[in-house]
Amino acid sequence: MAKLTYTREELMASHDYARPHETAGYRLHGGFLADGTYVSPRVLNRWPAVHAWQDALTAKGWPLIDATVQLLKRGNYPNIPQERFLLSHGIGQQLWNSLTITGVIEARGRALCDLQAPDFQQIIVDDISQTCTGHLHKGLLYAHGADEGGDPAEPEFGAHDAMWYAARDLCFGKDRYPLPEIPESIGRPDTGRLMPQLPAGFEQLILLLMNVLMIEVRAESFFSFCCEIMRDPDAFRERRDEALEAAAMVERIRTDEAIHVGYLQTTVSEMRSFTFKTVDGGTVKGTELIDPIWEGMVHWHAVTQADFSREQTREAIRAGLEKAPNGAKLFAEFDALDDLAKAA
Repeated sequence: MAKLTYTREELMASHDYARPHETAGYRLHGGFLADGTYVSPRVLNRWPAVHAWQDALTAKGWPLIDATVQLLKRGNYPNIPQERFLLSHGIGQQLWNSLTITGVIEARGRALCDLQAPDFQQIIVDDISQTCTGHLHKGLLYAHGADEGGDPAEPEFGAHDAMWYAARDLCFGKDRYPLPEIPESIGRPDTGRLMPQLPAGFEQLILLLMNVLMIEVRAESFFSFCCEIMRDPDAFRERRDEALEAAAMVERIRTDEAIHVGYLQTTVSEMRSFTFKTVDGGTVKGTELIDPIWEGMVHWHAVTQADFSREQTREAIRAGLEKAPNGAKLFAEFDALDDLAKAA
């Protein structure tokens, strides 16, 4: 029978690496096995645990929720033809900004290390000691935060923030453009109480987990975009080797992020199967509690935020191109590539 109960120390354990992860002057987390395979930090037991919890849930007849890019209704903006067009005209600041902002947002994820997660057993009727939900406060949230912004216990190793900066520097060279303005948040804003049946603290954590899961799903689309443009032989022509290494760096981040999608998908799926205790002394089925909130979260990230972000980015590109002598013509050509993408 698969192991379903883990200690914090087990969930934080890493593989023994044959060589460290160092690139572009950055000393980074994770490492490489003897055969050259990159392995994420703290997944020696995290992955076996997540797989075991998923198998246990599905064996009870509860499917995993969809947590793939199929949830997204919009593609990356700019798209590949548009980004190729910008780079061909020496306009790289939009991509530079995106890589920088992604790194800064990742660094904020370190806050999960400091999150004092409550024990969900307090508000769940079912025994959750052998579930992913039952291990959130036993290192899962801390490990996630350490992956994103660095482990406070190992400050010498850069995490995803530094990895995005390394990818950026490989493509463009260090300090190519000034630092961009950073958005306050990329998560769904506070909409007031959505689960008044539960204590506020537990509701806030459930919404946080859903928000972060959808951010991870959106990130997968950006991973694909970055790898494709960085590997495009017509992009970064003077830095081809560096751009290929940048793509490899993004793939390592992608490898790291898979475990985040895995445990968050498992947790939300498990919560659908539970019976929750309500503040008025009653109970509510997990599906009644979780499903409508998850549906709204998906729509906000996949449509509402995607459309808002697209318009912001389009306006920033237009404003940037206006500074060029033939800026209006360039922007019209850029816009036309988006029309072609829609037609396809």
